[in-house]
Amino acid sequence: MSRLYYGDHGTGNPILCIHGTSGSAMTWVGASEALSELGRVILYDRRGSARSARPDPDTTSVAQQVEVAVALLEALDVSPAIVIGRNYGGAVALQLALRRPTLVSALVLLEAPVFGLDPAMDAYDDVLLQAVEAAAAKDVSLVAETFLRHVLGDAAWESFPSDVRAIFSDNSPAVLAEVRGPGLEASAGDLARIDVPVLLVAAEESPPEFRRLTELTAAAIPAARTVLVGGGHRIDPAGPEVLQFITAVLAGQQTTSDATEAVRAP
Repeated sequence: MSRLYYGDHGTGNPILCIHGTSGSAMTWVGASEALSELGRVILYDRRGSARSARPDPDTTSVAQQVEVAVALLEALDVSPAIVIGRNYGGAVALQLALRRPTLVSALVLLEAPVFGLDPAMDAYDDVLLQAVEAAAAKDVSLVAETFLRHVLGDAAWESFPSDVRAIFSDNSPAVLAEVRGPGLEASAGDLARIDVPVLLVAAEESPPEFRRLTELTAAAIPAARTVLVGGGHRIDPAGPEVLQFITAVLAGQQTTSDATEAVRAP
């Protein structure tokens, strides 16, 4: 495995955190403090992102990202782990559970993209790819900003401090590689093979396609429950609903597929 940056916080049951497109472990620092009260939190910059090695040529896929996650879990000898994935990181988490189920004890998915379940979501991704490609043709450094303005909205991008925007912009080559590369394609039948507790979190202010896909994904996974939170797509990976779910998993409690609730962020 090429150079991979990771952080290791706390002790006990392993909790692997997988960031989304344009992010890095740096954007999970606050969440890791709360999560480390529950177990051993492992954060890392995914393949090609931030402080981890960037391949040449800069290409990637969800399958390649899964291989890196497997290598990290095995190198640290921490499995099975509760895996939290935001956006693209959620797709990596799902693929990890499908390919290497013995490495995963539970999943927390924050609006994870799955291709093939919903034509409307696939169409949304096609439009996003076109916008990203147009930005790349002008200047690759504009890709992350274009991606995040599309997904989060202009106001959200403008609200980020300059140093946070710089982190995102520096990851533009990784964003381009992820948007261009193969994502997670899974049928309802594929997802039905996942037999660990799963929490899927959607946000009220996210594009409606995201919420619809979350519902379809949850319906396909036997031991899944969904939560709707306030705010937009940058869902807190250590929000109260996530912490409650992890606490229940660690206590040996099982969630059920028909348990759905709405929690409005304060």
